[in-house]
Amino acid sequence: MSLIQPGVLADVPALARYLTFTLKSGAEPRRAVAALAEAVDGERCVAGFGDSLLRRLGSPFAGVRPFPSYTGAGFDVPSTPAALWCWLRGTDRGVLVHEARAIERIVEGAFVLDRAVDGFRYGTGRDLTGFEDGTENPQGEKALAVAAARGMGDGVDGSTFVAVQQWVHDFTAFEAMSADQQDNTIGRRKRDNEELEDAPPSAHVKRTAQESFTPEAFVLRRSMPWADATRAGLMFVAFGKTLDAFEAQLKRMAGAEDGIADAMFAFTRPITGAYFWCPPVRGGRLDLSKAM
Repeated sequence: MSLIQPGVLADVPALARYLTFTLKSGAEPRRAVAALAEAVDGERCVAGFGDSLLRRLGSPFAGVRPFPSYTGAGFDVPSTPAALWCWLRGTDRGVLVHEARAIERIVEGAFVLDRAVDGFRYGTGRDLTGFEDGTENPQGEKALAVAAARGMGDGVDGSTFVAVQQWVHDFTAFEAMSADQQDNTIGRRKRDNEELEDAPPSAHVKRTAQESFTPEAFVLRRSMPWADATRAGLMFVAFGKTLDAFEAQLKRMAGAEDGIADAMFAFTRPITGAYFWCPPVRGGRLDLSKAM
Protein backbone atom coordinates (compact mmCIF):
# COMPACT_ATOMS: atom_id res chain seq x y z
CA MET A 1 0.00 0.00 0.00
CA SER A 2 1.32 3.45 -0.91
CA LEU A 3 2.41 5.70 1.96
CA ILE A 4 2.41 8.91 -0.07
CA GLN A 5 -0.04 11.59 1.00
CA PRO A 6 -3.07 10.66 -1.14
CA GLY A 7 -3.80 14.22 -2.25
CA VAL A 8 -0.53 14.19 -4.22
CA LEU A 9 -1.76 11.48 -6.60
CA ALA A 10 -5.41 12.58 -6.69
CA ASP A 11 -6.77 14.71 -9.51
CA VAL A 12 -6.45 18.46 -9.12
CA PRO A 13 -9.45 19.62 -7.05
CA ALA A 14 -12.05 22.19 -8.04
CA LEU A 15 -10.74 24.62 -5.42
CA ALA A 16 -7.66 24.98 -3.26
CA ARG A 17 -6.14 27.18 -0.61
CA TYR A 18 -2.37 27.40 -0.16
CA LEU A 19 -0.97 28.37 3.24
CA THR A 20 2.69 29.24 3.85
CA PHE A 21 4.02 29.71 7.37
CA THR A 22 7.22 30.98 8.95
CA LEU A 23 8.50 30.04 12.39
CA LYS A 24 8.12 32.52 15.22
CA SER A 25 11.44 33.71 16.59
CA GLY A 26 12.70 31.35 19.26
CA ALA A 27 9.61 29.12 19.01
CA GLU A 28 9.71 25.43 19.87
CA PRO A 29 7.58 23.86 17.11
CA ARG A 30 7.31 20.23 18.28
CA ARG A 31 3.93 20.51 19.98
CA ALA A 32 2.40 22.41 17.05
CA VAL A 33 3.86 19.99 14.52
CA ALA A 34 2.57 16.98 16.47
CA ALA A 35 -0.90 18.53 16.64
CA LEU A 36 -0.82 19.25 12.92
CA ALA A 37 0.13 15.64 12.20
CA GLU A 38 -2.98 14.46 14.05
CA ALA A 39 -5.24 16.83 12.12
CA VAL A 40 -3.87 16.41 8.58
CA ASP A 41 -4.89 13.36 6.55
CA GLY A 42 -2.75 14.05 3.48
CA GLU A 43 -5.83 14.05 1.24
CA ARG A 44 -7.93 17.10 2.02
CA CYS A 45 -4.74 18.78 3.14
CA VAL A 46 -1.24 17.98 1.86
CA ALA A 47 1.45 19.26 4.24
CA GLY A 48 5.12 19.96 3.63
CA PHE A 49 8.02 20.92 5.92
CA GLY A 50 10.72 23.37 4.89
CA ASP A 51 14.44 23.02 5.54
CA SER A 52 14.38 25.55 8.39
CA LEU A 53 11.65 23.62 10.23
CA LEU A 54 13.43 20.28 9.84
CA ARG A 55 16.62 21.85 11.16
CA ARG A 56 14.74 23.36 14.10
CA LEU A 57 13.35 19.91 14.86
CA GLY A 58 16.89 18.57 14.76
CA SER A 59 16.22 16.30 11.78
CA PRO A 60 17.72 17.71 8.58
CA PHE A 61 18.39 14.99 6.03
CA ALA A 62 19.69 14.57 2.51
CA GLY A 63 17.32 15.73 -0.18
CA VAL A 64 15.99 18.88 1.46
CA ARG A 65 17.83 22.02 0.45
CA PRO A 66 17.33 25.73 -0.26
CA PHE A 67 15.45 26.77 -3.40
CA PRO A 68 17.84 28.14 -6.06
CA SER A 69 17.57 31.69 -7.40
CA TYR A 70 18.39 32.89 -10.91
CA THR A 71 18.63 36.22 -12.72
CA GLY A 72 18.23 36.59 -16.47
CA ALA A 73 17.70 39.34 -19.01
CA GLY A 74 14.73 41.19 -17.56
CA PHE A 75 13.60 38.55 -15.06
CA ASP A 76 14.39 37.12 -11.66
CA VAL A 77 13.59 33.71 -10.23
CA PRO A 78 13.44 34.31 -6.47
CA SER A 79 14.06 31.98 -3.55
CA THR A 80 11.55 32.57 -0.75
CA PRO A 81 12.01 29.74 1.76
CA ALA A 82 9.36 28.97 4.35
CA ALA A 83 8.97 26.61 7.29
CA LEU A 84 5.60 25.00 6.61
CA TRP A 85 3.29 24.64 3.59
CA CYS A 86 -0.29 23.35 3.47
CA TRP A 87 -2.29 22.68 0.31
CA LEU A 88 -5.98 22.50 1.18
CA ARG A 89 -8.14 20.78 -1.43
CA GLY A 90 -11.92 20.84 -1.82
CA THR A 91 -15.04 21.93 -3.66
CA ASP A 92 -16.47 24.67 -1.40
CA ARG A 93 -14.54 27.88 -0.83
CA GLY A 94 -16.27 28.57 2.46
CA VAL A 95 -15.31 25.17 3.80
CA LEU A 96 -11.68 25.76 2.76
CA VAL A 97 -11.66 29.10 4.60
CA HIS A 98 -12.79 27.40 7.81
CA GLU A 99 -10.35 24.52 7.38
CA ALA A 100 -7.53 27.01 6.85
CA ARG A 101 -8.51 28.86 10.01
CA ALA A 102 -8.48 25.58 11.91
CA ILE A 103 -4.92 24.87 10.76
CA GLU A 104 -3.85 28.39 11.72
CA ARG A 105 -5.19 27.83 15.24
CA ILE A 106 -3.44 24.45 15.53
CA VAL A 107 0.00 25.88 14.74
CA GLU A 108 -0.36 29.46 16.03
CA GLY A 109 1.85 28.76 19.04
CA ALA A 110 4.92 28.35 16.86
CA PHE A 111 4.10 29.58 13.34
CA VAL A 112 2.96 32.80 11.65
CA LEU A 113 0.87 32.69 8.48
CA ASP A 114 2.95 34.42 5.83
CA ARG A 115 0.82 33.91 2.72
CA ALA A 116 -2.61 32.52 1.80
CA VAL A 117 -3.54 32.06 -1.86
CA ASP A 118 -6.79 30.72 -3.32
CA GLY A 119 -6.54 28.42 -6.33
CA PHE A 120 -9.12 26.93 -8.66
CA ARG A 121 -9.44 24.58 -11.59
CA TYR A 122 -10.04 26.37 -14.90
CA GLY A 123 -12.02 24.42 -17.48
CA THR A 124 -10.59 20.95 -18.02
CA GLY A 125 -7.32 21.87 -16.30
CA ARG A 126 -5.98 24.88 -18.15
CA ASP A 127 -3.73 27.75 -17.26
CA LEU A 128 -5.47 31.15 -17.41
CA THR A 129 -3.74 31.74 -20.76
CA GLY A 130 -6.01 29.01 -22.13
CA PHE A 131 -3.25 26.44 -22.63
CA GLU A 132 -3.69 22.98 -21.13
CA ASP A 133 -1.49 22.45 -18.09
CA GLY A 134 0.44 19.29 -17.24
CA THR A 135 0.03 17.52 -20.60
CA GLU A 136 3.09 15.30 -20.07
CA ASN A 137 2.19 14.35 -16.50
CA PRO A 138 2.95 10.69 -15.68
CA GLN A 139 -0.11 8.59 -14.87
CA GLY A 140 -0.91 5.66 -12.60
CA GLU A 141 2.06 3.64 -11.39
CA LYS A 142 4.43 5.94 -13.28
CA ALA A 143 3.11 8.90 -11.28
CA LEU A 144 3.80 7.06 -8.03
CA ALA A 145 7.28 6.07 -9.21
CA VAL A 146 8.06 9.68 -10.12
CA ALA A 147 6.69 11.24 -6.92
CA ALA A 148 7.35 8.83 -4.04
CA ALA A 149 10.71 8.29 -2.33
CA ARG A 150 11.81 4.67 -2.13
CA GLY A 151 14.69 2.76 -0.58
CA MET A 152 15.39 5.53 1.96
CA GLY A 153 14.11 3.77 5.05
CA ASP A 154 11.10 3.94 7.36
CA GLY A 155 9.73 7.43 7.83
CA VAL A 156 11.05 8.58 4.46
CA ASP A 157 9.81 5.93 2.01
CA GLY A 158 6.49 7.14 0.63
CA SER A 159 7.33 10.76 1.31
CA THR A 160 7.71 13.24 -1.52
CA PHE A 161 9.49 16.50 -2.22
CA VAL A 162 7.64 19.48 -3.68
CA ALA A 163 8.64 22.68 -5.46
CA VAL A 164 6.16 25.56 -5.13
CA GLN A 165 6.20 28.80 -7.12
CA GLN A 166 3.57 31.50 -7.43
CA TRP A 167 3.66 32.97 -10.94
CA VAL A 168 1.99 36.29 -11.84
CA HIS A 169 0.83 36.66 -15.43
CA ASP A 170 0.95 39.89 -17.45
CA PHE A 171 -2.21 39.33 -19.47
CA THR A 172 -1.79 42.58 -21.40
CA ALA A 173 1.57 41.37 -22.71
CA PHE A 174 0.21 37.91 -23.47
CA GLU A 175 -2.87 39.21 -25.28
CA ALA A 176 -0.69 41.52 -27.39
CA MET A 177 0.88 38.44 -28.97
CA SER A 178 -0.57 36.92 -32.11
CA ALA A 179 -1.99 33.40 -31.88
CA ASP A 180 1.16 32.05 -33.56
CA GLN A 181 3.40 33.93 -31.12
CA GLN A 182 1.46 32.51 -28.18
CA ASP A 183 1.74 28.99 -29.57
CA ASN A 184 5.49 29.39 -30.17
CA THR A 185 5.98 30.73 -26.67
CA ILE A 186 4.49 27.58 -25.16
CA GLY A 187 5.48 25.17 -27.94
CA ARG A 188 1.95 23.84 -28.43
CA ARG A 189 -1.11 24.91 -30.40
CA LYS A 190 -3.73 26.22 -28.03
CA ARG A 191 -6.64 25.02 -30.14
CA ASP A 192 -5.71 21.31 -30.10
CA ASN A 193 -2.78 21.06 -27.64
CA GLU A 194 -0.54 19.51 -30.32
CA GLU A 195 3.18 20.00 -29.82
CA LEU A 196 4.86 22.15 -32.49
CA GLU A 197 7.77 20.33 -34.12
CA ASP A 198 9.22 23.61 -35.45
CA ALA A 199 8.82 25.60 -32.24
CA PRO A 200 11.83 27.82 -31.37
CA PRO A 201 14.37 26.55 -28.81
CA SER A 202 13.02 29.08 -26.30
CA ALA A 203 9.54 27.48 -26.32
CA HIS A 204 8.50 26.30 -22.87
CA VAL A 205 7.85 22.74 -24.03
CA LYS A 206 11.35 22.48 -25.48
CA ARG A 207 12.97 24.03 -22.41
CA THR A 208 11.28 21.53 -20.09
CA ALA A 209 10.97 18.36 -22.20
CA GLN A 210 11.36 15.85 -19.40
CA GLU A 211 12.87 13.09 -21.53
CA SER A 212 15.54 15.44 -22.93
CA PHE A 213 17.53 15.56 -19.68
CA THR A 214 20.18 13.12 -18.51
CA PRO A 215 18.90 11.53 -16.39
CA GLU A 216 15.29 12.13 -17.45
CA ALA A 217 13.65 14.85 -15.36
CA PHE A 218 10.07 13.75 -14.76
CA VAL A 219 7.93 15.51 -12.16
CA LEU A 220 4.29 15.20 -11.15
CA ARG A 221 2.64 18.56 -11.70
CA ARG A 222 -0.35 19.61 -9.64
CA SER A 223 -0.49 23.27 -10.61
CA MET A 224 -3.63 25.41 -10.42
CA PRO A 225 -4.59 28.95 -11.46
CA TRP A 226 -4.96 31.55 -8.72
CA ALA A 227 -6.43 35.05 -8.58
CA ASP A 228 -6.89 37.89 -6.12
CA ALA A 229 -8.49 41.30 -6.52
CA THR A 230 -5.85 42.70 -8.87
CA ARG A 231 -3.57 39.90 -10.06
CA ALA A 232 -3.75 36.32 -11.33
CA GLY A 233 -1.49 33.57 -12.57
CA LEU A 234 -0.43 30.01 -11.85
CA MET A 235 0.47 28.33 -8.58
CA PHE A 236 3.10 25.94 -9.87
CA VAL A 237 3.37 22.77 -7.77
CA ALA A 238 5.65 19.88 -8.79
CA PHE A 239 6.22 16.72 -6.74
CA GLY A 240 9.14 14.35 -7.10
CA LYS A 241 10.99 11.53 -5.37
CA THR A 242 13.86 14.03 -5.17
CA LEU A 243 14.16 17.72 -6.08
CA ASP A 244 16.69 17.00 -8.83
CA ALA A 245 14.25 16.79 -11.75
CA PHE A 246 12.53 20.08 -11.02
CA GLU A 247 15.84 21.80 -10.39
CA ALA A 248 17.19 20.62 -13.76
CA GLN A 249 14.12 22.01 -15.51
CA LEU A 250 14.29 25.35 -13.70
CA LYS A 251 17.98 25.76 -14.49
CA ARG A 252 17.29 25.28 -18.19
CA MET A 253 14.26 27.60 -18.11
CA ALA A 254 16.48 30.34 -16.68
CA GLY A 255 18.98 29.82 -19.49
CA ALA A 256 21.77 28.97 -17.05
CA GLU A 257 23.08 26.22 -19.34
CA ASP A 258 22.98 27.73 -22.82
CA GLY A 259 21.86 31.34 -22.43
CA ILE A 260 18.40 30.63 -23.90
CA ALA A 261 15.73 31.67 -21.41
CA ASP A 262 12.24 30.23 -21.47
CA ALA A 263 9.96 32.33 -23.68
CA MET A 264 7.33 32.32 -20.92
CA PHE A 265 9.27 35.05 -19.12
CA ALA A 266 7.87 37.39 -21.78
CA PHE A 267 4.52 37.36 -19.99
CA THR A 268 4.87 35.79 -16.56
CA ARG A 269 7.16 35.98 -13.52
CA PRO A 270 7.56 33.90 -10.36
CA ILE A 271 7.24 35.90 -7.14
CA THR A 272 7.94 32.99 -4.76
CA GLY A 273 9.99 29.82 -4.79
CA ALA A 274 10.29 27.22 -2.03
CA TYR A 275 11.01 23.53 -1.45
CA PHE A 276 9.24 21.31 1.07
CA TRP A 277 9.40 17.70 2.24
CA CYS A 278 5.97 16.07 2.51
CA PRO A 279 6.08 13.23 5.07
CA PRO A 280 4.44 9.86 4.37
CA VAL A 281 1.17 8.84 6.00
CA ARG A 282 0.30 5.90 8.24
CA GLY A 283 -3.16 5.21 9.60
CA GLY A 284 -4.55 8.32 7.96
CA ARG A 285 -2.11 10.67 9.73
CA LEU A 286 1.31 12.11 8.93
CA ASP A 287 4.18 9.83 9.86
CA LEU A 288 6.69 12.08 11.63
CA SER A 289 9.03 9.33 12.83
CA LYS A 290 11.83 10.80 10.68
CA ALA A 291 11.09 14.43 11.49
CA MET A 292 10.55 14.15 15.25
